[in-house]
Amino acid sequence: MDRANRPLLVDKFNRQVNYVRLSVTDRCDFRCVYCMAEEMTFVPRSEVLTLEEISLLGKAFVNLGVNKIRLTGGEPLVRRNVMSLVKNLGQLEGLDELVLTTNGSQLEKYAGQLHRYGVKRINISLDSLDPVKFREITRSGDLSRVLRGIDCAIAAGFEKIKINAVILNGRNEHEILDLVKFIRHKNIDIAFIEEMPLGNIIEHNRALSFCSNDEIKTLIEQHYPLIDTTENTGGPSHYYRMEDSVSRIGFISPHSHNFCPLCNRVRVTAEGRLLLCLGNEHSIDLRAILRAKPGQIKPLEEAIIQAMDLKPEQHHFDLEQQPDIVRFMNMTGG
Repeated sequence: MDRANRPLLVDKFNRQVNYVRLSVTDRCDFRCVYCMAEEMTFVPRSEVLTLEEISLLGKAFVNLGVNKIRLTGGEPLVRRNVMSLVKNLGQLEGLDELVLTTNGSQLEKYAGQLHRYGVKRINISLDSLDPVKFREITRSGDLSRVLRGIDCAIAAGFEKIKINAVILNGRNEHEILDLVKFIRHKNIDIAFIEEMPLGNIIEHNRALSFCSNDEIKTLIEQHYPLIDTTENTGGPSHYYRMEDSVSRIGFISPHSHNFCPLCNRVRVTAEGRLLLCLGNEHSIDLRAILRAKPGQIKPLEEAIIQAMDLKPEQHHFDLEQQPDIVRFMNMTGG
C-alpha cells in the first residue's frame, strides 16, 4: 500500500498515532522496585502472544501509518527466539524506526545482532552506578554485566543509545551528576523519568520517594548549563544539550509537565491488550481477534482503527492515593 494513501490513526482529539510499543513478554530477569513486586505472578505462557502474532500486529500497525515500533517487556531479550521477531519487523516496508528498550543484561549477547536486523536506537535502564545500590534497586541485577552490555551496544554502532534513569529520593538522588558524567564520557544520551504510579508497590512510599525532574534539572544546571532544544525522537522526552558535549539530557515528566496533548503512541501488552493510554485502562483485546481469525490482517486493522475513539484525553496520576492502575509496568510494556 502506498504510504500517502494509508489510513491514519487519529483519535477524537485530533492526535495522530504513529508510534506503537509492543511488549514481547511480561517476564524479566530483574525485579526493579518501581516496576514490579519482588514475588511476581506472570501471565501464563498460553495467554502471551506468539512471535508470529506480534509480527502480524506490527505489520497491521505499519499498514495504518505507524512508522515507529518499540519492542519492550518485561525484558524483551529474555523471550526465546525473539531475534526472529526483530528480523521480521526490521524488514517491514514503511517502518522508519525499529527501536528497543532493555535493562541491558542481555546486550553482550545480542547487541550486534540487533543492529544487523535493523534496530536503530536502543534505550537502556540504568538507575545507579553503585553495584550495591544497583542490586538493591533491581533486586537481582549485576551492574558489571549491564555496563559491559552498554559498551557492546556502543561498539555495535546504533544511531543513538539512551540511558533511562528513574531517580528516587532516599535511594539514588545523590547519583544524578554521576550518571550525567557517565553518559558524557560514553557520548550517549540520558533521560530522567519521573516514577509512575502503576501497580501497588509496597516496597516504598511513592509520594515520599518522588523526585521531580524540575529538581533534577536545577541540580544539573549548577554544573552543566543546559541548552533547550526542539529535538524530538517521537516520544515524550524534552531534550537539552550541553555546549561541550554531544550527549543530550532528556526529561520525561508525567507528573510535573504533563505531555498528554502531544501523545502519539499506543501500547500492546504481552497478552495482546491494546492500551490507548499508559495511565488509564482504556483498551481492547487484540488477542481475541488474532486467535479467532488467525493470519487475517484486515480484522486487526479494523479493530485498531475503531479503538482510536477510546483513547482518553489525558492521564491523572496521584502519588498520594492508591494507584488506579493496578497493572505493573512490566505488564504495561514500558
